[in-house]
Amino acid sequence: MDPLYAFVFVGLFSPGPNVILLTASGARFGFGPTLPHILGVVVGVGVTAGLTGLGVGAALAAAGPGLETALKLAACGWILWMAWKLWQSSAAGGVRQEGDRPFTFVEAVLFQWVNPKVWAVAMAAAAGYGAGLGPMGEAQRLATAFSGLNLFVCLFWTLAGAALAYLLTTPRAWRIFARIMASGLAVSAVMVFL
Repeated sequence: MDPLYAFVFVGLFSPGPNVILLTASGARFGFGPTLPHILGVVVGVGVTAGLTGLGVGAALAAAGPGLETALKLAACGWILWMAWKLWQSSAAGGVRQEGDRPFTFVEAVLFQWVNPKVWAVAMAAAAGYGAGLGPMGEAQRLATAFSGLNLFVCLFWTLAGAALAYLLTTPRAWRIFARIMASGLAVSAVMVFL
């Protein structure tokens, strides 16, 4: 078996922004309404990994410290904003604020561009688990591995969140859960600068 698959699975399955957001969305909105978010993550992660295989990640890293700092600040800001929204969220079935909904497909795809964990895992996979193929072959190999494995990862964490909803029956229980998830998401924003 190609060691790339084990590396990608562990990298994507461990807690990070996507895992936290999908678990919280599954718990808050349910599995069905979270499906566009799942599919957006799967496609976005595959595109990011494929572009990394083509050398985009290395080109961005080589572009200079100014661009790198701007991208890190944008990523950190967006993740912190999502953590704040999750911190303030109401329980499933409770009163929701205007615009309170799961991620759309497009939002989930676009989020992968500022998700530091996806970039880190994709760049490490491209650097450490190449198969000696040409750029297009490596890009396809990485995109397929990331999207294929991430589908199962996303389904697992969303279903876990939906199962947790049965335990989060009081506003207090939801508030504790949401604040734990929001805190994890905020900590993941710090990963941008590591």
